[in-house]
Amino acid sequence: MAEPIAALAILVDVAIGWPPALYARIGHPVGGFARVIGWAEARWNTPAASSTHRRATGILTLALIVAIAIGVAWAATLLARHTLGSVAWIAIGLMAAPGLAIRSLYDHVVPVAHALAASDLETGRARVAMIVGRDVASLDEAGVARAAIESLAESVCDGVVAPLFWLLVAGLPGLWAYKAINTADSLIGHREERWRAFGWAAARTDDGANLISARLSGVLLCLAGLGGWRTMWRDAGNHASPNAGWPEAAMAGALGLRLAGPIAYDGVSVAKPYIGNGRADATAADLRAALGIYRRACVLLFVITGGIAWSL
Repeated sequence: MAEPIAALAILVDVAIGWPPALYARIGHPVGGFARVIGWAEARWNTPAASSTHRRATGILTLALIVAIAIGVAWAATLLARHTLGSVAWIAIGLMAAPGLAIRSLYDHVVPVAHALAASDLETGRARVAMIVGRDVASLDEAGVARAAIESLAESVCDGVVAPLFWLLVAGLPGLWAYKAINTADSLIGHREERWRAFGWAAARTDDGANLISARLSGVLLCLAGLGGWRTMWRDAGNHASPNAGWPEAAMAGALGLRLAGPIAYDGVSVAKPYIGNGRADATAADLRAALGIYRRACVLLFVITGGIAWSL
């Protein structure tokens, strides 16, 4: 039954996403995870606490939000099955849809492509700053395009493939447990001194949760891009993350680009290795091509999921 639930979740997310009006009224479910993490971090991740204490309370924080996610999703699944019977899968699919980010990711990247196509570099920088953590003030057109392409490729895993994977593997509780882990990693799973101990569990758990999905994401992008296999196998390990390099290298190979490389965070330059050995001068056309690969990858994912559901 997980397959039709997943197919419906994809359709709902692509069709309406999480509407801005709804977000303005009630926020988004992951906002609840963020509030719990913020509450715990303010009380337990204090400078005076030892690294051991901060690591232990970071583990506790992660366990707390995962327990909340599983508990609420499990109760909602039971309630739907008890009250709706044979059509409960529709309600479960609707509850799964907000855990995907197919439309949201597309809607965040498209304005960057439009700005670059209009030669509006300042707007391009402002738009890409909404989806990346690096410094953008000094980025030229190629830098903005590369940043958007890299973010798009990496997010194929944690915004699309991984939540869908965990929905298929462990139902609604699996999807929302993954979203809790991924949210914790994005908020506290950093290497800076403030976060290193407290966010250790979140970062390591997120690495494990994405292990299979990242590689599936790379394969999906190579299929959708009709190439990139050699670059993916060769350069996936060039990324600091054990997972993000797979979809990014696949996208770099499919587009014939050189991604990653030296970037700056908060004014500090970081010497990162390159991924891919193609052109470094990415353009608005390359970003549009990347969005085309992304669309085809999402269609492939729906066809595969729907095909499995139809055959059962």
